[in-house]
Amino acid sequence: MLNRSSNEALSSERVQRRNESRRLEILRAAARVFRRLGLSATGMREIAEEADVSPGNLYHYFSGKDEILLFCQERTIERLLAAVGEARAASGACAGRLRSVMSAHVHCMLDELEGATAHLEVEALPEQMRRGVIEKRDAYERAVRGLVAEGMKRGEFAQTDPAVVTRAMLGAVNWTARWYRPEGPQSAGEIAGALSDYLVRGLMSAPRPRAAK
Repeated sequence: MLNRSSNEALSSERVQRRNESRRLEILRAAARVFRRLGLSATGMREIAEEADVSPGNLYHYFSGKDEILLFCQERTIERLLAAVGEARAASGACAGRLRSVMSAHVHCMLDELEGATAHLEVEALPEQMRRGVIEKRDAYERAVRGLVAEGMKRGEFAQTDPAVVTRAMLGAVNWTARWYRPEGPQSAGEIAGALSDYLVRGLMSAPRPRAAK
């Protein structure tokens, strides 16, 4: 009985991993269609064709386009929350920790879903599906804002409105999903490094002038 139970558990885990892998493949296929056709013009049939599955088989993994969008957004925001949580818990200069969050954010936008814009389309979800995503998104923004405010308090960053600069930075990294092209001249890693450096450098306090001798 024990061996049979163990075998059943292992089999169930393998099926779960296989299903998760297939869902991610479908999600990436959906991302390509969203980019090519736009969100509103994309239906389950177009996603099924891109994923090389029958429409009936596609519904085995997702009940509809709304569930694909929700899956995309939840995966994205969980990764973002993990990145900012690590940065807030770490020691060291705020600039380096904020840079790591911005870099992780860009990678999350560009690597996971090949530059998809689906995670930006939260308003396309029905209200009951949208609520949880918005709550997590707001929690992420507050955490980033807290890191910015900490840098200002410590004198690393210039004094300004933490909410305004946080939203400006998040807007910049989110927009990479709109203009990034995988076949472009820069890799996602190069864009993540350059953009995170640029955004954090813009926050830095000006060095104090040396006293005249």
